[in-house]
Amino acid sequence: MAKKRANGEGNIRKRADGRWEGRYTAGYHPEAGKRIIKNVLGKTQAECKAKLSAAMEAARGIDVSRADEYTVATWLRSWYEIYAKPNIRISTANRYQLMVEQYTIPRIGSIKLTTRDLQKLYKDLMENGRIDRKSGHGNPGLSSTTVRSLHLMLHSAFERAVRERLILRNPTEDCIAPKVQKIEMQILPPEHIKDYLEAADRRGLLPMFYLE
Repeated sequence: MAKKRANGEGNIRKRADGRWEGRYTAGYHPEAGKRIIKNVLGKTQAECKAKLSAAMEAARGIDVSRADEYTVATWLRSWYEIYAKPNIRISTANRYQLMVEQYTIPRIGSIKLTTRDLQKLYKDLMENGRIDRKSGHGNPGLSSTTVRSLHLMLHSAFERAVRERLILRNPTEDCIAPKVQKIEMQILPPEHIKDYLEAADRRGLLPMFYLE
């Protein structure tokens, strides 16, 4: 009987095109029991060996048989329904669903869960992420507060993926979240307050505006 290779065991060979290929056992399908074979490529034997070593180290910490099932879209939807929605307020759940379905999945939903393409996502949302173009004073981008909230939500979602051994490391930790931009409050000059209150009084709104 052939020896069953341990997760991460691999070998290197030179291909006909001149590149070096490292193949390794990343895991086993839980039902069929067949090996899950992955490969890395390098221009030189040393480069390939380094990539193979890093890939084998990652394979020891990931449940590859499950990780390969997930894209960003499938994982975020699963995380939202199972972990987030049952444990947060309705208003927060609605905001999370908006950030998942409208801001994230249309842009990076099809990529694998391990892909680190989040910084580009934040930049795109800040520049061109607004759904309702009539709001936002003509600015097509989302506010820094909204994008930072998205970053925090994704951090939570990917942290759960790390705990379930779907990814080795949380990709949001490599991102720089936008700093919240404070908008200076505009107030009426003291000399205009009298006219403001008189106009409110003529419309029968003085008590409300006076209190405000």
